[in-house]
Amino acid sequence: MSVPSKQNEKTTVRPRNTPSHTRLWHWFDRNILELGREMRPSYLPPLMVYMAAGISGLASIVSTFFVKDYLNLSAEFLAALAFWAGIPWALKMPLGHLVDLIWRYKAVLVFVGAAMIAASLFVMLGLLAAPAKMAEFMPLETWFVVSALLAPVGYVVQDVVADAMTVEAVPRVDADGNRFDAATLRLMHTTMQTLGRVAIIGGGVFVSLLNVLMFQDVEAMPESEKIDTYIRIYTYALAIPIISVMGVVLGGVMTRRHLDQLGASGLTADAAAAMAFGREEKTKANWWILGGGLVFVIFTVGMGLSDTSFNKEIIFIGSMAIVLFLMRRLIKVLEPEDRLILVGTAVIIFVYRAMPTPGAGQTWWMIDELGFDQQFLAVLSLISSMLTLLGMFLFRRFMAERSIAYVIVFLTIASSVLYMPIIGMFYGLHEITASLTGGVVDARFIALVDTALESPLGQIAMIPMLAWIANSAPANLKATFFAVMASFTNLALSASQLGTKYLNRVFTVTREVKDRANDAITLPADYSELGFLMWSAMLLGLIVPIAAVMVIRLSPYRSA
Repeated sequence: MSVPSKQNEKTTVRPRNTPSHTRLWHWFDRNILELGREMRPSYLPPLMVYMAAGISGLASIVSTFFVKDYLNLSAEFLAALAFWAGIPWALKMPLGHLVDLIWRYKAVLVFVGAAMIAASLFVMLGLLAAPAKMAEFMPLETWFVVSALLAPVGYVVQDVVADAMTVEAVPRVDADGNRFDAATLRLMHTTMQTLGRVAIIGGGVFVSLLNVLMFQDVEAMPESEKIDTYIRIYTYALAIPIISVMGVVLGGVMTRRHLDQLGASGLTADAAAAMAFGREEKTKANWWILGGGLVFVIFTVGMGLSDTSFNKEIIFIGSMAIVLFLMRRLIKVLEPEDRLILVGTAVIIFVYRAMPTPGAGQTWWMIDELGFDQQFLAVLSLISSMLTLLGMFLFRRFMAERSIAYVIVFLTIASSVLYMPIIGMFYGLHEITASLTGGVVDARFIALVDTALESPLGQIAMIPMLAWIANSAPANLKATFFAVMASFTNLALSASQLGTKYLNRVFTVTREVKDRANDAITLPADYSELGFLMWSAMLLGLIVPIAAVMVIRLSPYRSA
């Protein structure tokens, strides 16, 4: 692949009187078409695994309504469950190093993850199709918790391998066996990471579109037809593990073909293998990483099974201490300047992702008070996914030309401003706008516009750090660096869920729960404190990330 030099790019100046349509085409070509031209067949296997992760949200709307209508689980409990579901993502740390150690055989882990995902889906199918039989063995709520914990472990295992496959997918030599220069390699790594996010969001677009079609006229469906629709959606979701397995199978075939081509060019078997697998130096076991990962697992499981008060908080603090200790050991291999950049970047992203949210109560309020049904939530999800995908292209140059600190401040302010209409609707904003516009600007209109404006913002923060790791981390520790930094930033999501749990403890929100046997109300709906909950989440999400950026800017640390 030929790439123009930076010098040539700088000396290329467009005349000021270039027609506007020509400038528009030039922008479209540089931001969108160029990414397609940089696509390589070797990128396809990891993109399939990433796409499977994107499709994982296929049953999320079903899960939301199933929990709301059939399970007696509070918003605080669901926030706690989300905390536990997020903990497996910290397991990326030892798993990433394991992938580095078994580099050539890492595809086996995708099969393990696929089996766990399939088991989670089968549990949910059983809850929907035969709840009475499932209840004979365990309460339905317990089955749901099992399913909710199985799936993230499977996705973590597959995600670790996919991250490693992105390194392997970027060729080090051309068809003639000549090495690519550093600038070309850097461009290919950035393209690969961007396409990975595109694959995840693209899977989300497909899922949202399918949900819109599946939930047509759902408000008129009798309960039995709704259950049948839910069952069909979970049946379709069984394609998720199949797609990821097909990705690694295709990757194995392509790697074997690449090996044969390199061997035919005159390279020895060892040299060809090093080129094909992206490894020229064998990875040595880092017992700090493996031992620390084992301590993390034992600590987490032990505390989780105990009845100790504040066990989730203890797990979070202990997990953070272990991850920080291992990060400190790992980053010693970096140059001092790179070390400052990586730590500063990770801290800023951690704080941004750690902000609490209103939790499930806001969705329940939208369903009960604003009348948002399954199909409309699917439409919101579709708009969000499509515009997020578009935003990946639109913000590509923005991410490349701005520091992470600048990007996070921009995202923080924009997200806070765009959340205001949702808060406004709690106080009747939609009623005022509907009366002034003849019913045009109602709750659904406001939600659609707000989703359209906000959706491209959330997915772009991680791309610069992923590209930096892919290009700058030591060649024999790529998967380990991906995993350790992901463990750190994913612990931020656990912090977010803890914060969400505490906000929901301070401001209690309940939805109506009925006994399925006699249709009697066992828990009345109460959304009176939701406004305080939303204000608190918004203000924390605005103030704390900006303060974190200011602290990093005043310290010796930097951001990528």
